[in-house]
Amino acid sequence: MAFPITRHRRLRRTAGIRGMVRETLLTAEDFIYPIFVTHGTNVKEEIPSMPGVYHFSMDRLEEEIRDVVASGVRSVLLFGVPEHKDSIGSSAYDRDGIVQQAIRAVKSWAPELVIVADTCLCQFTDHGHCGIVHQDTASGTAVVDNDQSLELLVRTAVSQAEAGADIIAPSNMMDGFVHAIRSGLDDAGYSDIAIMSYSVKYASAFYGPFRDAAHSAPQFGDRKTYQMDPANVREAIREADSDVAEGADMLMVKPALAYLDVLRLLKEQFDLPLVAYNVSAEYSMVKAAAANGWINERGIVLETLTGMKRAGADIIITYHAKDASRWLRGEEV
Repeated sequence: MAFPITRHRRLRRTAGIRGMVRETLLTAEDFIYPIFVTHGTNVKEEIPSMPGVYHFSMDRLEEEIRDVVASGVRSVLLFGVPEHKDSIGSSAYDRDGIVQQAIRAVKSWAPELVIVADTCLCQFTDHGHCGIVHQDTASGTAVVDNDQSLELLVRTAVSQAEAGADIIAPSNMMDGFVHAIRSGLDDAGYSDIAIMSYSVKYASAFYGPFRDAAHSAPQFGDRKTYQMDPANVREAIREADSDVAEGADMLMVKPALAYLDVLRLLKEQFDLPLVAYNVSAEYSMVKAAAANGWINERGIVLETLTGMKRAGADIIITYHAKDASRWLRGEEV
């Protein structure tokens, strides 16, 4: 039909009508809120590059968990900053490691929360890489040993499940990590524990503030031999396809904002729940611009998160989770 018979503005005329025909709905249930837990006492230390995000010691963690629950967010992702680092990341799979302590505590304080445990070695190793490093005799360079690393990642996942984690989220990008962890969990009696795989994780410049938060920057080289090239998209299908075949329960694209095309592609190719990680630099850039009065933080955040969901995300990991949840309820932050 030609104008004026077709008038698209009719369905935009009032807030009620716009709400009635809205195609993408964002809710607090969509969000997972990352939390950084560390050793010590009375620690609530703001991360300089991530305003509003803190390191919490165990004795200050409960107040943060109570605030998460009050905000309406129903899921948290726990990262640990250990007291001790070594070449094999032993604190990652220690029964009394910082993440394991946090899981048990959060379960006791808020059993209704879904606890996702980050399963990686980078913040626990003294070299900052996501696996075991050894010298390659042929080239004389340090390399991350894929298969030896899998053994320690399995130990980490099992220890987290034993502590009470609902979901294991391996972020290491070793080949075969989903199969190894699925087999390890099943053998240990945790066949009901889901795996949220960091299936498509790019070697991105958007991780800078996180490395500040997790104290996980590589001490040499980079992670380009195991994280994906940002220029590649067909490779993302191969990575995700492997994880599906190996037993992943959810797939992830990380980062989210610069990779919405990849998110959409995975949504069209696979029927598993799809997670978008709204990463640290995406968060920090918004906070910096808002602090300077250049943008409307509430409007930018909700529009960005809606865009991620519109692109195909079923779940969004975001540092904005508490604020966004409250904004969606009409509250001021």
